[in-house]
Amino acid sequence: MVPVGAPAKAPKPESRLAMIRRARRINRELAEIYPYAHPELDFRNPFELLVATVLSAQTTDLRVNQTTPALFAAYPTPEDMAAAAPEALEEIIRPTGFFRAKSKALLGLSQALRDNFGGEVPGRIEDLVTLPGVGRKTANVVLGNAFGVPGITVDTHFGRLVRRWKWTEQEDPEKVEAEICGIFPKSEWTMLSHRVVFHGRRICHARKPACGACAIAPLCPAYGEGETDPEKAKKLLKYEKGGQPGQRLSPPPDYPGLPAPPLGGQAAPPQP
Repeated sequence: MVPVGAPAKAPKPESRLAMIRRARRINRELAEIYPYAHPELDFRNPFELLVATVLSAQTTDLRVNQTTPALFAAYPTPEDMAAAAPEALEEIIRPTGFFRAKSKALLGLSQALRDNFGGEVPGRIEDLVTLPGVGRKTANVVLGNAFGVPGITVDTHFGRLVRRWKWTEQEDPEKVEAEICGIFPKSEWTMLSHRVVFHGRRICHARKPACGACAIAPLCPAYGEGETDPEKAKKLLKYEKGGQPGQRLSPPPDYPGLPAPPLGGQAAPPQP
């Protein structure tokens, strides 16, 4: 029995084994919440995914998806894009922001694909990271979703959530990637990335997470940082969780939400 007025004992630090068990349970819970989790960039082949991922820096996937139809209509192959006039390319991708730097990267990677890889996107991370504008994050997106090679994609949402969940304290994306890879089996890496990003975009927001509407709240050491009232938390939900369109104009068939609107358009009606 603790004497009245005695200071409460500090909670026992979580062991690494307990953290791994909790992390894997969160992953299982997220798999049930988001069985349809997928890359939120529209693409039809590895080249389109590579280009879209480069364009997604410092902007939303929705803005990229609204921009790439015109881009790929004009330049459907690396050879076509490599021969593009910089001013014309810049004008098409202007809505994604940082268009001059992105245009330079797209021209450089397209020329490298044409000259060094026979016009094909390589399926090895060692080759992908030699392309202008392509780092490990972009390479893992392409490998995991165009080639079926497992990888952890450490974007802003992923890094934020895994630190919020105390899976890692690292800030450097490569160190985050290495630590998370050590927690989960390789077969889970790509889908884990999608699930965590989905959760970060829909429920576990940066500034005001919807704690009261979160199914994994009992497993979250940061519970209470956001809105805990269930009714108020529901109003914070985004995309299909909030009854709103997603980010893809052409989502997978099993996506339960609305397709995103094209540039300047309205959201598409619900699918029958």
